[in-house]
Amino acid sequence: MEAEERIAHLERELSQEQAKSRRLEAELAAERAEKAALREQLEQILRRLSEVEGQLAKDSHNSSKPPSSDGVARKSRKQRKRSEKQTGGQPGHAGRTLLQVSSPDAVVCHRPGVCAHCQHELSAVPGSMKERRQVHDLPEVRLVVQEHQVEEVQCPACGWRTEGSFPRGVEAPVQYGPNLRAVAVYLQQYQLVPLARTCELLEDLYDCRVSEGTLAVWVQQAAETLEPTVERIADWLRASRLQHGDETGMRVGGKLHWVHVNSTRWLTHLAWHRKRGKQALEAIGIWPHFGGRAMHDRWSSYDQYACAHSICGAHLLRDCSYVYEQEHQDWAAEMHELLLAMHTAAQEWRQLGAACVPAYERDEWVAQYFEILAAGFAAQPPPPKEAVPKRRGRQKQSAAKNLLDDLLRRADQVLAFLDDLSIPFTNNQAERDLRMVKVQQKIGGTFRSDAGATAFCRIRSYLSTMRKQGHPMLATLASVFADRPLPIAWALE
Repeated sequence: MEAEERIAHLERELSQEQAKSRRLEAELAAERAEKAALREQLEQILRRLSEVEGQLAKDSHNSSKPPSSDGVARKSRKQRKRSEKQTGGQPGHAGRTLLQVSSPDAVVCHRPGVCAHCQHELSAVPGSMKERRQVHDLPEVRLVVQEHQVEEVQCPACGWRTEGSFPRGVEAPVQYGPNLRAVAVYLQQYQLVPLARTCELLEDLYDCRVSEGTLAVWVQQAAETLEPTVERIADWLRASRLQHGDETGMRVGGKLHWVHVNSTRWLTHLAWHRKRGKQALEAIGIWPHFGGRAMHDRWSSYDQYACAHSICGAHLLRDCSYVYEQEHQDWAAEMHELLLAMHTAAQEWRQLGAACVPAYERDEWVAQYFEILAAGFAAQPPPPKEAVPKRRGRQKQSAAKNLLDDLLRRADQVLAFLDDLSIPFTNNQAERDLRMVKVQQKIGGTFRSDAGATAFCRIRSYLSTMRKQGHPMLATLASVFADRPLPIAWALE
């Protein structure tokens, strides 16, 4: 019996040890699962931290953010290398020195009254001009009031009394003329002076008290008059050989909207829409009917149109700077230098009168381009392992991988300026034409109504186009208030 009892006792101990072993294994598995969850959570936090650091590191030199968003503490880092030339005007520069005119508007003679030696009277003695100096100044500025009177004349033959008629534009007993209206709208819409300050300026300069409501009416009047003119600008843009396109956000009634620009060296068209993508481009109506070459950034909404496309080199340079600085990938710095070198070469051949970069040199640039891309793809880390994708469709990639994919997929669009030297390297034309939209946002913050946003886009389109075509702004606006806007000139680019 003792042996049987001992065996039973041993079996109970074995069972207890097995249960204890299973319990320890379960605890160990739980610890492993907890560690794996913590490790995954830590990886997610690190990825999110890297994304936030990348977003904070973006400024105007490595992204499309405007310089105004950099802040006062951020040091400006320009893409352009320091020139070896001294600052100031260069040899051969014409300059803008203030010169004396041959026919002054008024001459003031300063004669001595008596002789400085013997005090003899000199008023009757003729003199000669010793030296002349000219002062260029504004005349006294005041409003000129022109009264229009309608006369009534009785016919001596039949006795019928016939009245004259007021000219077009003279509609009220007292009103302001087109020149003052032009100055007011120029200050408020082109120089972006707020409504209240514009009224203050008019009172200080011309002693005329214009209310903010009256100025707002003038702005709307100019916008309505310019509607067919701005449509003509859109027609010319649809027929252009090369156009620049871009968009930027603005607020209308406190909500985010988008201003879209289509422009050339001679034309500017601004329009706003509630959407940013295809719906807006279709509604504005320029992209669907454009058949030339379009210069723009890498935003995919432009790709749906069948025109030829070119990618802005300045955007690519900023993207390469970001990838090199934040993800520490050397290929991005090499691509940055290559793009700049190709741009320099294109400029040199353009100055020599060539239509394209010669084939032998162009092939060398293209070979270097794809060598750097190959090195870039080889340097990418493997994608993180995830059991179940978080969402359908294309999975999120790093900024470096996205840039590499676009540089490969859009290689012909990136390198098009080598084959046609009339194609610019950057989309700076569109960015310059949009810049004042951001300035207006900084000053005003938002447009209060749809009508205000529409008026701004129409007037700005017209004035920017007229500025490009060499017309003075005040005369240009005065023609609008005379109901005869200047015609839009157009040249095939």
